[in-house]
Amino acid sequence: MPIDLPENLMVSVSGVRGRVADPLTPELMAGIAASFGTFMLGERGDGPICVARDSRTSGPMFSRAVIAGLQSVGVDVFDLGVVPTPTLLLAVEDSEAIGGMCVTASHNPAQWNALKLVDSEGIFLDADLSGRFRVALTSREPKRAAWDALGEVTTDADAWARHLEEIVALPHLDVPALQARKLKVAVDCVRGAGGPAMQDLLERLGCEFEGIGMEPDGRFPRDPEPTAANLADLGALVRDIGADIGLAVDPDADRLSLVDETGTAMGEDLTLALASAAVLRRSPGPVVTNLSTSQVVEDVARAFHAPIFRSPVGEVNVARRMQAEDAVVGGEGNGGVILSALHHTRDAPLAAALVLQHLVDENVTASEAAARWPNYEIVKVKVDFPREALASAYEALEADLSGSTVDRADGLRLAWEDRSAWLHVRPSGTEPIVRLIAEARERSVAQELVDRAAQLLDGVA
Repeated sequence: MPIDLPENLMVSVSGVRGRVADPLTPELMAGIAASFGTFMLGERGDGPICVARDSRTSGPMFSRAVIAGLQSVGVDVFDLGVVPTPTLLLAVEDSEAIGGMCVTASHNPAQWNALKLVDSEGIFLDADLSGRFRVALTSREPKRAAWDALGEVTTDADAWARHLEEIVALPHLDVPALQARKLKVAVDCVRGAGGPAMQDLLERLGCEFEGIGMEPDGRFPRDPEPTAANLADLGALVRDIGADIGLAVDPDADRLSLVDETGTAMGEDLTLALASAAVLRRSPGPVVTNLSTSQVVEDVARAFHAPIFRSPVGEVNVARRMQAEDAVVGGEGNGGVILSALHHTRDAPLAAALVLQHLVDENVTASEAAARWPNYEIVKVKVDFPREALASAYEALEADLSGSTVDRADGLRLAWEDRSAWLHVRPSGTEPIVRLIAEARERSVAQELVDRAAQLLDGVA
């Protein structure tokens, strides 16, 4: 029978997510995998599907269920095991695979898990393909294979090793210079999938390092999202060992946050800014980021005379815009860096290598690297708001907050270049709320924009 998706299952462009046991069960995961296998066979023709997972304790169970679901519809499986999510996407792109499935809830707490769904080119499903798959998932029975046509499973234990080799071979990295610098690095991998990968990378780049949370056992010692509030232990480690920089990744290692040599969190937006500087120094070209990313990325692009484009929020939206603009680098303000020369997905090990390269290129400390660019303050809040009233809300915001450049590609974004300020108002994809995000040179200005927007929305609702 077609799958009746539970109400408490969160469904988005990238896949599905929920709490273990309710609603996520092995039966549900196997059913989704069987439907995905059938769907991709129809969309992309015959071929294998790559499967990987992060380190969560529920990962082995769900990974086995996903593989079984794919086998049941005659799809061969390349099983990568525990690897960073970008490793899976690169493996799909570099092989004859027709798609990929990653069992990971990214930065969500340990009681969550999820499935991220990947197209044959190594990019997450876009809105069109995702929408058609959801229709198929809820309306059509998977086409089960006969006993002699079941899919076979091949273990791929070398996916990360190939990924690492492609990183260190990039022309944007001067590996001998990095090795000669012998940077001292503190790293926090929150006991996720990134521990072994980051260790291999730092060793390859000649870094001296100490780490916390390097064991990939999924028992997160803290909130796994690598935001400033969660990096106190990494900051302490930086100070204790006299590190040049601290690096923190999320459980599936597609996001990177930075801590400077004083132990101070630098903010996720600076990851993309500093990585972009390393790239643009060697490969001039367009930059793409989303509408909610700090304007410090614009500052870096302008410094290298590079055009910059903004896309709707969402990794796949950034990736597609990068392809359209032939961008050399892009990403999101959550610490996600995408390098076209490698692949079109956020990649924390790649981001780490580029940030370290930037420190070597400029011969600066992490705090000096940050100080070279304007400092902005971002304020983010969520408000309850009915989706059906959004059109009226946008009109009210435009009328009241005049003198701005207007962008409606993703909700409403108002920007005041003369004030170095912007406001982004967009609905959540999973909750009946609206996100209000504002940035300015002074926190009071950003707060004022958010407060005014909240007041106007309250009046419309």
